[in-house]
Amino acid sequence: VQLVESGGGLVQPGGSLRLSCAASGFTFSSYYMSWVRQAPGKGLEWVSEINSGGGSTYYADSVKGRFTASRDNAKNTLYLQMNSLETGGTALYFCGSFQGFWGQGTQVTVSS
Repeated sequence: VQLVESGGGLVQPGGSLRLSCAASGFTFSSYYMSWVRQAPGKGLEWVSEINSGGGSTYYADSVKGRFTASRDNAKNTLYLQMNSLETGGTALYFCGSFQGFWGQGTQVTVSS
C-alpha cells in the first residue's frame, strides 16, 4: 500500500490550496478515504471522509463549508480542495483509511 500526498505549501489567510493523494497497492475504489491533520504541538484531527464511490462526504465542523473532498477512482486519487484558509489550518495533512494505512503527509502553512 502506498499513499503519496502533494499540493501543500505556503498560502496567505483567505487563500486556497488543493491537496492530492495518489494511491497504489490496494483497491482504492473499495475504500472510504479520509483526511486528517496535525497542527504543530497538537494531536491528530479528523478533517474529512468520503465514501468509496465519492457520492457522500463528511467534514469536521472546523472546515465545513470551506473544504471539499473528492476522488477520482479511475485515477486512484483523492483530493481536498481547501478554500478560505485560516491560520489554524497550518498543519501536516495526511490521507488514508481508518482500515489502517496512511501517507506521509504534506505540509500546509497558512501565514501572511
